[in-house]
Amino acid sequence: MYIDPLIPVLVTTAFAIVLLSFLMRVFRQPHVIVYLCVGVVLGPHFLKVVVEQEALNRAGAFGVIFLLFFIGMEVSPKRLVENWVVSVLGTILQVLISVLATALLGYFLAWSFSQIVFFGFVTSLSSTAVVLKLLEDWKEIHTDVGQDVLGILIVQDLIVVPMFIILQFIGGTLPSTQEIFIQALGGVAVLSFAAWLIVKEEIHLPFIQQIEKDHEMQIFIALGICFGVAMLTGFLGLSAPLGAFLAGMIISTAKQTHWVCQSLSSFRTVFMALFFVSIGMMIDLSFIKQYIWQIFFLVLAATATNTLINAAILYVLGAPKGASLYGGSLLSQLGEFSFVIAALGLQMGIVGLTAYQITISVTALTLLMSPFWVAGTKYVTNISKEELHL
Repeated sequence: MYIDPLIPVLVTTAFAIVLLSFLMRVFRQPHVIVYLCVGVVLGPHFLKVVVEQEALNRAGAFGVIFLLFFIGMEVSPKRLVENWVVSVLGTILQVLISVLATALLGYFLAWSFSQIVFFGFVTSLSSTAVVLKLLEDWKEIHTDVGQDVLGILIVQDLIVVPMFIILQFIGGTLPSTQEIFIQALGGVAVLSFAAWLIVKEEIHLPFIQQIEKDHEMQIFIALGICFGVAMLTGFLGLSAPLGAFLAGMIISTAKQTHWVCQSLSSFRTVFMALFFVSIGMMIDLSFIKQYIWQIFFLVLAATATNTLINAAILYVLGAPKGASLYGGSLLSQLGEFSFVIAALGLQMGIVGLTAYQITISVTALTLLMSPFWVAGTKYVTNISKEELHL
């Protein structure tokens, strides 16, 4: 009898998540820690239950798209626009300061200009998936801190495109004029459409009334909207998750679409879990053991530095002291796009294989450490509901 080799992997992963969830519940840890730990244990660097993780990586990418889609349905577009100073100026300052801090370290380590820019970009990006999952679990997405952090994460998704162009330029392979034009056109189109959605109090989708009681058709319509807009932004040289966020805003503005959340919630749970499991599989324990002190220092330095930089920016832009430090801790980890930038740096010859593996390890470990760091910061600052502005 033939059994698809993916089936035992999925069964093992599911039961491992269930068993570890019971253990983590005792310590009141979020599910993201469970998923990351399952990835480490089952991955190619430990028990080797999953050796080829490409399928999980692709499934995990769907999880990020679903997450941004749901967040787009829940956020207030007008509130995000009103808070544009924190989102735009805060992100630009954060990237610039991160590059400058990296330049200071690079001066003593004799890094090249391209390496300084590369590591500055890697450390300046935070994890949309981890941060929004924590805010959702703790029901803080609609707080002032949650909205500030969300705005910064969205702008970070947009700023990744010029980061790619800059790295390709200093690496000697500048993208074609056509590619740059398409990306610029995509950015303008996305911003214009988002502005139109904000101005419109309500939009009417033509097919809503026809499928009001057809649950099966609702699922496919919701999937079509989510991945259709994500695919469109991908064609325009922007990130697919950004398109999913825009699709969520469309659903939010069309008031009759309350059924979307119920139709896709199970998909989001499964694919988000697979995303974090795939991240956990990137953690090579033997490699970390070999470079333990370098990686330990870099994880601690990156987390602490990002916390302080973001906290200072949020405080300068008007957030209370406790809320600023808490918001800084939420943005302390390295992000999903840090993996992409690391791969680009290796491909362009900006960094070697060892530096690439260290970058991957540090990024994955900051994701694993993030919930503990954020919870610890929240406990130390003893931030109140009034400071969060619930």
